[in-house]
Amino acid sequence: MEFATKTIHAGQPSEPETGSLIAPIFQTSTYEQESPGHDKGFNYSRTNNPTRQRLETVLADLEGVAHAALFASGLAAENAVLQAYLRPGDEIVISLDVYGGTYRILNKVFQPLGVTVTQLDASDLTKLEKAISERTRLVWIETPTNPRLLVYDIAAICKIAHARSTLVVVDNTFATPYFQQPFELGADIVVHSVTKYLGGHSDTIQGAALAKDPSIFEPIKFLQNATGAVPSPFDCWLTLRGLKTLELRMQRHEANAIAIANALKDHPLVQRVYFPGLSEHPGHEIARRQMSGFGGMVSFELNGTEEEVVSFVSSRKYFTLGESLGGVKALVCHPATMTHASIPAEARAELGLLDTLIRLSPGCENAKDLVADLLEGLERLSEQRVSRKAVAASAD
Repeated sequence: MEFATKTIHAGQPSEPETGSLIAPIFQTSTYEQESPGHDKGFNYSRTNNPTRQRLETVLADLEGVAHAALFASGLAAENAVLQAYLRPGDEIVISLDVYGGTYRILNKVFQPLGVTVTQLDASDLTKLEKAISERTRLVWIETPTNPRLLVYDIAAICKIAHARSTLVVVDNTFATPYFQQPFELGADIVVHSVTKYLGGHSDTIQGAALAKDPSIFEPIKFLQNATGAVPSPFDCWLTLRGLKTLELRMQRHEANAIAIANALKDHPLVQRVYFPGLSEHPGHEIARRQMSGFGGMVSFELNGTEEEVVSFVSSRKYFTLGESLGGVKALVCHPATMTHASIPAEARAELGLLDTLIRLSPGCENAKDLVADLLEGLERLSEQRVSRKAVAASAD
């Protein structure tokens, strides 16, 4: 079954009782039991729910595994994985560029509990190999990363980690299973912010954790029920609806990202463009090898002041200033004050997250409109600079 067919058919038969083409929302908290302890596979919706089960089946199928657990948010999914595998005295190695929420939960929640967090450039495989000790339980990478779209060699990292009996977790949110299959490259666990591309319409918050090995998945599944951070049936139904167009949306997101990256890369007011599809991107060849496309995100550093950055991101016509990404409507974000604000300024500087960095999530609009919106903003910035210089000169 091909990818687009899976998004529509996997785990989603017509409803048997009425023949409804679309399965109903099982908006229930509990279920009638035949006798005490004997049910029809469902007893309480925190533990399991038919709508959630359908979505878990689809996500697992898209990632090529049998096990998926849904959570009420991406961070709830991350927390379940971390809680399942980290104890006081353990160590986790994470990549240099990670979502601000991931940085926060590791450094503000797990580190105070006695977990050592080692952050490094995961593209330096020699450094990575030296960093993995007998206490290292997890190697955690995003690829492409948030927000600079760095690309790491999943297969090589898995080979190094597995030689030390260390599990590898891959955050596949930016790539989605349409563009990248981490399990085929050796990953042990994959996490998603389902909120983003998988849902695709900026109307639900969810997360997922998946595994191929049932013994690896079991502690995560246990915590899904034991801690209860599960999504509602309605949110699961919305995501099932959104997934049906995932392939179409990702193709448009990528096409728009390519057009934007090419329009920005040689602009005099743009210091640097981050997009794996550009040949000059340091991870371009790895992306070509391990991905079927380059994704739909673009980031760039403005050649200007932080004040100019704020003005630029706050005055776009089609790019709405907001948190999150991956929806059909284009979003623009200033990571330093938004998605990555939980990282202290000094740490952001050390990690290379500049205050002039702008993250773009091109939606499914027409590429011409999105490019024009960005170029108009840069042109306005250029005109403002000329005007300021003229005023300064007249004052002299």
